[in-house]
Amino acid sequence: MKVSLIIITYNWPTALARTLESVAAQTRPPDEVLIADDGSGPETTAVIERARKTFPVPLKHIWQEDLGFRAARARNRGIAASKGDYIILLDGDMMIHPGFIADHVMLAAPGFFLQGGRLKANHAESQRLLAGGKPVYAPWVKANFHEFDGTKRLYAFRAPMLARWKSRSRSGGRVMSCNMSFWREDLLRVNGFDERMEGYGAEDRDLAVRLENAGLRRRALKWCALAMHFEHNSRAQEDVNDPSLPNNRLLQESIERKLVRCELGIDRHLAEFAEH
Repeated sequence: MKVSLIIITYNWPTALARTLESVAAQTRPPDEVLIADDGSGPETTAVIERARKTFPVPLKHIWQEDLGFRAARARNRGIAASKGDYIILLDGDMMIHPGFIADHVMLAAPGFFLQGGRLKANHAESQRLLAGGKPVYAPWVKANFHEFDGTKRLYAFRAPMLARWKSRSRSGGRVMSCNMSFWREDLLRVNGFDERMEGYGAEDRDLAVRLENAGLRRRALKWCALAMHFEHNSRAQEDVNDPSLPNNRLLQESIERKLVRCELGIDRHLAEFAEH
């Protein structure tokens, strides 16, 4: 099984450098890494070029013009450029446990996509990590465990046997594209992320809804695929679930109409990368 890791980034080269260091230290490396860049400046390009000199697998930079928050399009371009059978999504403001890729591979199965989480390092811990410190994957890590979108303290260590057991539960976990994985053919079937969704929010939940409408099931990753998130200011709206937000209206349409395929998706980019 060939694995493509797609890392989204936007103008935080220091964080991306640490992300790439953790990827390079994987016990089971991905077969390629693609940086889905939503319009970063030359400092990010320089980080990627430096990393490429010693990186253990091919490292590709898939850049698009900065025309605002277009994460859906950036990720779709990364998926279109990928060559793997299996796609793992990661955000470029996180460091990953050495077993991160191995854990996704361990639990990958036909008919499923996987949903992981993130340990939300507090401010002091984030600064330590960004300065070169080593992540701590343990319940005593300095993390904001009280936040609704972070991994709970209970799951803050790696235990593969527990992870296999938990993945069979009915709950698929909170949908977050910072740590998800899919068979590439399943993403192509639903045409990936809906590129009409611009600005923060809902593009990942919409993708999950359409995959489930296509008959796939979502498995939660607990006690495995651990990732440490650096604290930063969020671009989220005050109420991300506000039904009047444009992206949420599109999400609701996918739910109500039981949509499987979006019209503005990956297929717009396949020809560009077909010969690369």
